[in-house]
Amino acid sequence: MRSDTVTKGKQQAPHRSLLNALGLTPEEMERPLVGIVSSYNEIVPGHMNLDKIVNAVKQGVAMAGGTPIVFPAIAVCDGIAMGHIGMKYSLVTRDLIADSTEAMALAHQFDALVMVPNCDKNVPGLLMAAARINVPTIFVSGGPMLAGHVKGKKTSLSSMFEAVGANAAGLITDDDLQEFENKTCPTCGSCSGMYTANSKNCLTEVLGMGLGGNGTIPAVYSARIRLAKQAGMKVMELWEKNIRPRDIMTEDAILNALTVDMALGCSTNSMLHLPAIAHEIGMDFEIDFANGISEKTPNLCHLAPAGPTYIEDLDEAGGVYAVMAELNKKGLLHTDCLTVTGKTVGENIKDAVNKDPQVIRPIDDPYSQTGGLAVLKGNLAPDGSVVKRSAVVEEMLVHVGPARVFDCEEDAIDAIKGGKIVAGDVVVIRYVGPKGGPGMPEMLNPTSAIAGMGLGSSVALITDGRFSGASTGPSIGHVSPEAASGGPIALVEEGDLIRIDIPARVLAIVGVNGEEKTPAEMEAILATRRAKWQPKPAKYTSGVLKIFSEHAVSPMQGGYMK
Repeated sequence: MRSDTVTKGKQQAPHRSLLNALGLTPEEMERPLVGIVSSYNEIVPGHMNLDKIVNAVKQGVAMAGGTPIVFPAIAVCDGIAMGHIGMKYSLVTRDLIADSTEAMALAHQFDALVMVPNCDKNVPGLLMAAARINVPTIFVSGGPMLAGHVKGKKTSLSSMFEAVGANAAGLITDDDLQEFENKTCPTCGSCSGMYTANSKNCLTEVLGMGLGGNGTIPAVYSARIRLAKQAGMKVMELWEKNIRPRDIMTEDAILNALTVDMALGCSTNSMLHLPAIAHEIGMDFEIDFANGISEKTPNLCHLAPAGPTYIEDLDEAGGVYAVMAELNKKGLLHTDCLTVTGKTVGENIKDAVNKDPQVIRPIDDPYSQTGGLAVLKGNLAPDGSVVKRSAVVEEMLVHVGPARVFDCEEDAIDAIKGGKIVAGDVVVIRYVGPKGGPGMPEMLNPTSAIAGMGLGSSVALITDGRFSGASTGPSIGHVSPEAASGGPIALVEEGDLIRIDIPARVLAIVGVNGEEKTPAEMEAILATRRAKWQPKPAKYTSGVLKIFSEHAVSPMQGGYMK
């Protein structure tokens, strides 16, 4: 066993003395040491129940003959961190989580690991760590929140942010706003729609790193506790068979995740996290193949914020396995991939049934024939940008409008709420990428303000930052190269005409001062502007944000630190 390094032989007597200090018995030291990475804390609603999940995992490990030992991982609530300096730290934590988990697991020579994540950066951070450490590992998340209910309709966090905008526009009263505040988030768990946390927990299933139900069983259901016990028992089977994360998270598994992502209509953050996970397994994640997968993958789900259904509904409809079974009817998955069940993807989903075709559209009757995400390129985004196509209304799939340019999120929000943004405008928020933010903050506040002002179907937002899974409308993020690196988004001027053509996968500057130009003319104009451009001074000269701004790769590469 790997743990023999710290438990066996006379030379390890000092190590055993310290294990004695923990209260471990000789019998426990003889068994495999299983690290349980607990992301429990009391500030993230999706993590406040993880102590119960961890205790259930411990029971499962012990029942199957292992010695469970808990150590922590950090997690940030993106909702609470939204709209202030806290959001600059969110993406940074993904690397911190991966690095610190690697350090703890290898420093203490654990034989196997159970990852217990739930929200946003915590899940991909631990997936990155799992690939890096490569000891037998299984994931069990804390589960999604139940949807709220306001005035007879289900709600989620995106409804809350939009209510703020609606209140500012005088569309709802202060009492209405307070009702949203009191009822939108009724339970513990990751926010109830197909936002980033639930996207990543569902894709953990697809990658093969979590048991069926990992992404969809609600946090407050007893089935979640049973799943945790099963995960604890299953990791011992993985250890006995020496099945490791890199046996499971292969290139084909990554492609499966991207395919199911398209069908589910996951968060655009998938295009930030999947490349980072792929990097850890040595895969060259070419972002362009996302469009190829999207072209052949139908969009089967319109979960909030794209539609009126929620993760609890997806669970009742058969969960992630039911979606995968629909996709497999057209041979869109690599079904021979190994999973933590000890079985292949094909074996896991062979008996899965779509119990509600209103929640999971049949493969022959999809919401659209193409997937939920699209990568756009052009002279504004030579290296690419990402849009959640499934959340864009038909009339905005192709749009040309004047640029309204802001170098920070706060100025954009002031303009939106001040009535200075009108139908047809294209809001550009730049210098908020991995290097420029730094930390690539989410632009949920501006997208919610746009929606709340009644402009969600007529105003686009383009940024080198990223979006919450709660963002809706023509929200195009991850523009690369970012402004801080001298990308063309840094050269956009007020009134430039921006062309968005999602079906054609195009994002381009096509005119100046309301007048369209030829491609050659536009390139000459941009060249003149580029010659005058000067980088902005670093915003932070110390601490982790300084380190991140200096070492982060581009959004389209995954935004990790190299």
